[in-house]
Amino acid sequence: KDRKMATTLKDMMAAGHAAAPSITAAEAKTLLAAGTAIAVDVRDDSEVAASGKVTGAFCVPRGHLEAKIDPASPSFVAGLDAKKTILVYCRSGGRATLAAKTFKDMGYADVRILGGFDAWVAAGGAVERVGGAGNA
Repeated sequence: KDRKMATTLKDMMAAGHAAAPSITAAEAKTLLAAGTAIAVDVRDDSEVAASGKVTGAFCVPRGHLEAKIDPASPSFVAGLDAKKTILVYCRSGGRATLAAKTFKDMGYADVRILGGFDAWVAAGGAVERVGGAGNA
């Protein structure tokens, strides 16, 4: 049988990195302070509740990403602005890389991979606690 080779996680990660550049915490702080970027946390609600999130970040769990970032969807997260730079992060960077490709595929022009929340905290990035889950 002629079967197309299955796409691997490695392929998907490479596509994510090709679609969106990585950004350092310092670069992200500058963009967020200027008001030209939006941070999007794609971790699960329980992770966000346990550790907090980048101050002002939108919480959009990766499992709900497509419905939450499509302006035509009834589940769209109000405030996500496709004209702003989207900074995607998770705990260590893997889910953020996959989510960045989805943002690009769905029409967000400027998407960057902030990577991991752990690196943000290590770089002294501002963190806010959330009571349960929720958006900024």
